[in-house]
Formats: sequence, structure tokens, C-alpha cells
Amino acid sequence: MRSRSLTTRVADVAAYVAVRVAICVVQSLPRSTCERWARWLSGFLAHRVRIRHEVVRENLQTAFPDASPAARLAIARGMWEHLLLMVVEIAHANRVIHKTTWRRSLRIHGMEEMVRFLWLERPKVILSGHYGNFELAAYLFGVFGFRIFSVARELDNPLLDRFVTEFRESRGQRILPKKGSAPDVALVLEENGAIGLLGDQAAGPKGCMVDFFGRPASVHKAIGVFALSSEAPVMVCSATRGAGLFDFDLRVEGIADPAQGAAETADLRALSQWYTTLLEEAVRRQPAQYWWVHRRWRVRPAKATVRRPAA
Repeated sequence: MRSRSLTTRVADVAAYVAVRVAICVVQSLPRSTCERWARWLSGFLAHRVRIRHEVVRENLQTAFPDASPAARLAIARGMWEHLLLMVVEIAHANRVIHKTTWRRSLRIHGMEEMVRFLWLERPKVILSGHYGNFELAAYLFGVFGFRIFSVARELDNPLLDRFVTEFRESRGQRILPKKGSAPDVALVLEENGAIGLLGDQAAGPKGCMVDFFGRPASVHKAIGVFALSSEAPVMVCSATRGAGLFDFDLRVEGIADPAQGAAETADLRALSQWYTTLLEEAVRRQPAQYWWVHRRWRVRPAKATVRRPAA
């Protein structure tokens, strides 16, 4: 591996110090104050700074072509508020959520299904997307005493990567680096463990093409390969914010089991479309809690149109 230049290392340290100072400030403030600031800053980011403005605008126009420009702008502003509140929740999570207090913050829809799934003596795949507070959802599984091995891309800044990983693993979750993790994932599944994945990352031209909001999008084939090759049931879940900070609905969106021979697990494409459709339905409920900053429709097929399977 090529050594990092002195300039890069200095920039990494500066960014790390800035983030740690910002987190300390957030932790020192009352949560109500953080919430008010998040609402104000979201308008500033959406209307003044306009970070990734064109990407957000194009994504929302693709997903909601019939919505008015004002409605799409409101979703964009809500997205920035959601992302800022995520930072606040992550900063305060260790102080707020414990085994004895999580019920104050969380409502679980489909608890019996979820517990039954997690206790299976079989390999398991848990899927979510860049929707709601997926970081807090993975954190909560650790609070409940379930060890989840989540696959995540390493941050370019090694200091920030270590800091984020320490938070993610503070309640029992284990992080597997995205690059080169296939052997580790296979071992976890062989030992009847649970793998956590995000199912809405653009996979480029080599990915599996699915329909997402009426347009072709690419997803990683590895997700379906892991599940189908090990006959691991797949659970799609979401954690969306309700009235305010630390007010969440953890929801089982659906479970598919290859061992039962259901249509959604017939092959790689069917499984990929199944979980993509569930994620889309979840996003439509609260579109402001989705990460529209991603270039989700980066790759499109030149000829064929992707069609949803018949209901």
C-alpha cells in the first residue's frame, strides 16, 4: 500500500480534530437545542449552500416526476434536517440508549418476526438502505444482544474511520471492510451468523439491474449470491424517526426464505427486485428520510427496460 503524503496526513488530522470538536459541542448541548439548530441549518444547506444540489434535484425529479418543485424542495430540506439529526443521535446514543431505556425511544413493528429470525440456527442476511437512521438500527441490534456483522466501506481518512468504527462496534456489532470481505462474510454465514448489508448502493454496469422508482438501477450481485448460495433467509428492515430525536419505529418490511421456495427467491434477479421494491415502498412513506445525495441511477441499460415481476 502506498504511504500517504505528509499533506494528506495533515489534512486527515485536521478533519479528525474538527469532527471530534463538533461532536463534543453536540454532546454538550441539550438535545432540544440541537434539534432547533438542525431545523435551521437544514434550510441553510438546502437553499444557500446547496450541497450536491443538482444530484438531489435530479434524484427527486426521477423518483417523483409528478410532484411540484416546491414539494421536491421540501423533501430536500427535510433530508438535510434528517441527516443533521442523525449526527445528533449518533453523538448522544451511548448516553441515551441502554438495555433498560431503549423502550422510551423505540417502537418495534413485527417484533415476533424479528426475534424469531435472529434466533434462527441458520445463516441470516439483514438488509436496509440509506433510509431512516440505519446506523442506529444496527446499534440497537447490539443493545438487544444480537451480534451483527455489517459490511461497510472504509473511510478515506483512517482516523475518522477508526472513530466511526468504534461507535459502530460499541454495543457488539462487528464491522467487516467492504473491500475483500467476501471470505469473512462466507465464514460468518457458515457459522450461522447474521450479515448486515445496505441494499441500495449503486453497483455500476456489472451489477444486477432492478426497477427503483420506475427507473432501472443497479444493485450489488453479492447480496443475492450470499443469500441464495447459503440458503440464508433475508430480512429487510427500516428505522424511521417519528416526532423528534430518539423517537423511532423499527419495522420489519419483509422476510424471504430461499428454503421455502418463494417466488422472490427464485433467482438473483427476483431476490434483488424483491428487496429493492420493499425499500422503495418504505422510502415512499417518508421520502425526506432517504439519502437523495447518492447517485442512485448512475448506470442505466442501453436497450432493455427493467420490468417488475407480475404481482
